[in-house]
Amino acid sequence: MRSKKNDSPKRSGMKRRDFLQVGMLGGAAVLAGPALRVSTSEEKPHPSSAPFELEEVTIPQLQEGMKNGKYTSRSISELYLARIDAIDKRGPSVNSIIELNPDALAIADALDKERQAKGARGPLHGIPLLLKDNIDTADRMSTSAGSLALAGSIAARDSFVARRLRKAGAVILGKTNLSEWANFRSTHSTSGWSGRGGQTKNPYALDRNPCGSSSGSGVAVSANLCAVAVGTETDGSIVCPSCSNGIVGIKPTLGLVSRSGIIPIAHSQDTAGPMTRTVTDAAILLGALAGVDPNDAATKAGGGRLHTDYTKFLDPNGLKGARIGVARKFFGFNDEVDKLMSDAIDSMKHVGAVIVDPADIPTQGKFDDSEFEVLLFEFKADLNKYLSGLGANVKARSLKDLIEYNETNRATEMPFFGQEIFLKAEAKGPLTSREYKMALAKNLRLSRSEGFDAVMNKRKLDAMIAPTGGPAWTTDLLNGDHFTGGSSSPAAVAGYPNINVPVGFIHGLPVGISFFGRAWSEPTLIKLAFAYEQATKFRKPPQFLPTANLRS
Repeated sequence: MRSKKNDSPKRSGMKRRDFLQVGMLGGAAVLAGPALRVSTSEEKPHPSSAPFELEEVTIPQLQEGMKNGKYTSRSISELYLARIDAIDKRGPSVNSIIELNPDALAIADALDKERQAKGARGPLHGIPLLLKDNIDTADRMSTSAGSLALAGSIAARDSFVARRLRKAGAVILGKTNLSEWANFRSTHSTSGWSGRGGQTKNPYALDRNPCGSSSGSGVAVSANLCAVAVGTETDGSIVCPSCSNGIVGIKPTLGLVSRSGIIPIAHSQDTAGPMTRTVTDAAILLGALAGVDPNDAATKAGGGRLHTDYTKFLDPNGLKGARIGVARKFFGFNDEVDKLMSDAIDSMKHVGAVIVDPADIPTQGKFDDSEFEVLLFEFKADLNKYLSGLGANVKARSLKDLIEYNETNRATEMPFFGQEIFLKAEAKGPLTSREYKMALAKNLRLSRSEGFDAVMNKRKLDAMIAPTGGPAWTTDLLNGDHFTGGSSSPAAVAGYPNINVPVGFIHGLPVGISFFGRAWSEPTLIKLAFAYEQATKFRKPPQFLPTANLRS
């Protein structure tokens, strides 16, 4: 769930339709684009941005280091923990980590012993990663969605996601901060803020917003505080922070990754997904996350259409001959973003892609209100079910309890914005309501058969592209977010896949391009995204500047 605007329709100074549309949000020479600008004396990189031993390292490189004896899982984990201490808590203090796993090093030691005795389980064996703090882990860490009401809530069992990662041999290093309740609490919220975790900062310019709701996961990956991370999305919550933090993010097809054990917004749109610095790492992580879960009926649809190894689709020539549709109606909110997208299109043509322009979703904008209606209904039902199953250390057993808790604890939970969305959701009836059923049917019809499927079939497209969003806005706790544009909503409502890849920089702030397509088309999108990444390679690590350099 993202900053949808975060994941949730949030509106801050924008019309609701504009908010939802934000989506939340040939070779390198062709796509040179704006480079990171030289800082002025007042805008020098933070000293903590000095070279880090594991900076920009990939999963395959870490595996090679453990294979040849240069590293162990413990030594890698220790390096990342030291980095977290220097960058996240001290130094620039990007505040992306909400809690560290006290057992991480012991887990790493056990995995090192297992590697010596039996060899590696697979590509994630011994790899330290982070999970968003709405993903259950049955260990000594809380799962709170950033809310003080759930501080100290220990899950009785692992989420399917955590279980899959442990089985793959990953080291869960900790939990990341997020927009509280995945940004589905207030119409004036600030992405990356939670009552429990405070405000997460963008590592490219510390006064800029990281987007959300998977804010901490996006920042931690970008700032090299972990190898990879997992985020969640309802509408934009993976792709928007990936865009704003200059990383790769995959929002999978609904049902590719189980939702069991994840604090919900809405079962018709929620999903977890990879947030990484490269498409290769995203493909590796997606293979570990994908699977059929008897506790999540949506995963049964994946059946033979999911893969345990998505790296086999990494083709540097994957754009050659591919028909790429340009969702032109998502352009026009920023001239410099349009220029980066124009360069991206030229680059794809250069390596052999067939560009179909325009190729717009015919129903775009026609299901904004019904999306929000569905989310309100499902949030109440799904959250009440989740909360009712928690253990003893929680202060709320229902959405109604949460509303009362927040009112009682205004000073800590609502110092900057309220809970208007909570109140709207609480007023909704059950999922048997006619209003809910009609809104859901409208969403699926307009986003799928009359939306994505209609344009892709008519134009014979392999995928579609659009700007993921614009450069990060300044964080404003008093007035909330001020999104400018984006493209996440159609894929989110349809439950179709969406991949963000860096497309360039504007005044030193990263911007991303989205590749989206039909249900279960992750293999195609990964192939296209990888080919684009290899042709351009725009990813650059952040320098933790105090503010963006707006000088020409």
